[in-house]
Amino acid sequence: MRIPRPGKIVCVGRNYVEHAKELGNDVPERPLLFLKPPSALLGDGETIVLPAASSQVEHEGEIGVVIGRALRNADERAAREAVGGITCVNDVTARDLQKTDGQWTRAKGFDTFCPAGPVVWTPPPDFDLRLLRIFCRVNGTVRQAGKAADMVFSIPALLSYISQVMTLEPGDLVSTGTPAGVGPLVAGDVVEIEIPGVGVLRNPVASAV
Repeated sequence: MRIPRPGKIVCVGRNYVEHAKELGNDVPERPLLFLKPPSALLGDGETIVLPAASSQVEHEGEIGVVIGRALRNADERAAREAVGGITCVNDVTARDLQKTDGQWTRAKGFDTFCPAGPVVWTPPPDFDLRLLRIFCRVNGTVRQAGKAADMVFSIPALLSYISQVMTLEPGDLVSTGTPAGVGPLVAGDVVEIEIPGVGVLRNPVASAV
């Protein structure tokens, strides 16, 4: 199943302390933002394609937020009210290109590099988003496990901050950062991203033809 194509995909880097450490980076003083093109979106069950340009493609399991109402210059309360849904995201990354390019557009933007789904779950208004958990498994083995409560910047804080930069529109997808444990993907792998209570996103991995 493919979620509706968003107008934009806004992602957050280094939003878990241990993930920043594992890549040798400092935790940012403010949210570190980057964009993925909507053309990178991939549905549940569809194939992540390893591009010939990279020899080090890695998984990054993340909690995705689908925007339910327009946000511009919003405070955290308005930002929380604008959460239209929660979904699983895999911020697939060509790590070698990320390191050599100096900016992340190519490393993050290949076709198939944003699996998302399989469903969008609408949390009740009184649901504490800090209770959300995220897991990544490759071939059945858990590689990543994290909690929204461990984020450096909470989901409402992220949405508020982003809305000071750009208007978030209904259907936009915000990927909120990945916990520690990122690792390589190779052809033949099956990668699963799970948010308990929301769903499991499964995608096989293949080399480019």
